[in-house]
Amino acid sequence: MAAAQERLSAAQRSKIRRLTNPKELGPDEEEGGELNIVPFLDIVMNVLMFVLATITVSFTATMETQPPKAGGGGRASNTPTLGLAVLVVGDGFSVKARGGNIAPGCSNEGGIGAGLAVPKKNGDYDFEGLKNCAKNLKNAAPEFKEETQVTVSANPNIPFQVIAATMDALRNHQLADGKEEELFPEVNFGLAR
Repeated sequence: MAAAQERLSAAQRSKIRRLTNPKELGPDEEEGGELNIVPFLDIVMNVLMFVLATITVSFTATMETQPPKAGGGGRASNTPTLGLAVLVVGDGFSVKARGGNIAPGCSNEGGIGAGLAVPKKNGDYDFEGLKNCAKNLKNAAPEFKEETQVTVSANPNIPFQVIAATMDALRNHQLADGKEEELFPEVNFGLAR
């Protein structure tokens, strides 16, 4: 007779049914569909927040200065110039004018001498004294009235705030009627020697 048909066991029939029926996929398991970028965006946002939280903000300030002009600022070479130079040191201000040191107290009669022209007052720099000294020197002779340049130098250990305040003190002088008189608006930087 003919070959006897073999019967499948229940486990074999179940496996065949399972393999022949298509499996339904969930929306997050679809193959060949769109790429899920949400986890990538989460990582990018976390990195961005970390970078923003750790950035240090630095502010810069600018100060206008002019390079020194050759020949005393365009004036005639035979006209005497003041040539004001201020050196900021740890104990106060050393002032030089017309090639010599200004004596302590910054008087314009017999003003050449050794020492600090404007020493510290009560442990602080005397910017008002420096301003008065610059005004006295500018008013010492009529030919100095047109002078607008000053050279500022400082020792390496002087804080920048002191240098900036020195520049401000040398630029303008407050008059008794509340107006400001221009002293030396063109500030040049020099090297301390």
